[in-house]
Amino acid sequence: MEFRCRLGTPGGDIIEGIYVADNEARLRREFEEKGLYVLAIQRAGALGLASLGFPQRRRVPTREFLVFNQELATLLKAGMPLVQSLEILRRRVTNPVFKSVLDDVYDRVRSGTSLSDAFESHGSLFPGVYTASLLAGEKSGSLEGVIRRYVAYVKVISSVKRKTISALVYPMILLALSLIVVGIIVIKVVPEFGEFYQQFGADLPLSTRIIVAVSEFAGSYFLLLMVGMIAAVAGFWAWLGRPGHRVRFDRWTLGVPMLGPIAQKFATSQAARTLATLLGGGIPLVNAIDVAARSIQNRYMAQELVSAAQQVREGRALALALNDSGAFPDVAIKMVEVGEQTGALQEMLNSLADFYDEEIDTNLGRFITIIEPALLVIMGIVIAGLLLSLYMPLFQLSNAIA
Repeated sequence: MEFRCRLGTPGGDIIEGIYVADNEARLRREFEEKGLYVLAIQRAGALGLASLGFPQRRRVPTREFLVFNQELATLLKAGMPLVQSLEILRRRVTNPVFKSVLDDVYDRVRSGTSLSDAFESHGSLFPGVYTASLLAGEKSGSLEGVIRRYVAYVKVISSVKRKTISALVYPMILLALSLIVVGIIVIKVVPEFGEFYQQFGADLPLSTRIIVAVSEFAGSYFLLLMVGMIAAVAGFWAWLGRPGHRVRFDRWTLGVPMLGPIAQKFATSQAARTLATLLGGGIPLVNAIDVAARSIQNRYMAQELVSAAQQVREGRALALALNDSGAFPDVAIKMVEVGEQTGALQEMLNSLADFYDEEIDTNLGRFITIIEPALLVIMGIVIAGLLLSLYMPLFQLSNAIA
């Protein structure tokens, strides 16, 4: 296969060219052996995002990654050596990205590199909690148990995410359909009524004149409005990408009524379950907190957890550090405090995560129960107001003719 590569030399020069190799992993290894730095690599002839000027995102499917870990744990439990287990499993992987990674991991492990270092060499392609768990398993000699614990952890986290997304799908569809209906009425129906009323030359009610004016503006500047909306969304994402802005936005989301507490509980549950998984694998508390902070999607709470890790490193109790941050719920702080005092922090963190998973499910159900009829009522009022404003002049004309 041919690969288009962009390489860096130790002297700082950039080399671009097309190279032939059996697979991407082997080509990367050859470059590394020659002391070259791989800046970009892509199959020649493929029109990817990178060729259009956009960064190419490599990802491993979560389901395939979980299946791999389940099979790896089974083989290790059966007494199969690690290198031989990787040799068997890498041949069964179908995803090209994951297969390329496993080929590289297999070659590294066979040459003497630890499994955790082999996966960590692929950067953000794998979560930090996974590589940290592998490291703990290697140090404690219980790699199979640690892998099974990680699989259970991912299943629980994925289940909570799926429930959250499923609960929000219907309200989002309902809102989108309502906006589409209103848009069709404003852009297609209102102009027909406007032309019809102009034939009579009568004064229209204020509400009708406003709707007709809005319709004319939307019809005349539709493309401009669409470009403006796209530009606003792009500007918002660019603003989020600037340092510190994502932290401020995530902090603001925690204050949104109804949804804010759910987001806070989800982040707390995710952090607690990650901490419990790492502590169960033998990772020290400070290191486990650092990894857990990287697993939280809310950047503000992740930042506060990193600050708490620094205080724990200086000898302070975790519960006190979390209490000072003000970002975590009081119930979570109390349960962490009890866990530290009794020496059962891991069990208490698992209980905390289970408790908040149930709370999230209950709060989401309550939110959906309120938001669905509220959306129906609001959009019904909006559509009824539009139709009433359009037909009101007809009633006036009918009375005048009679």
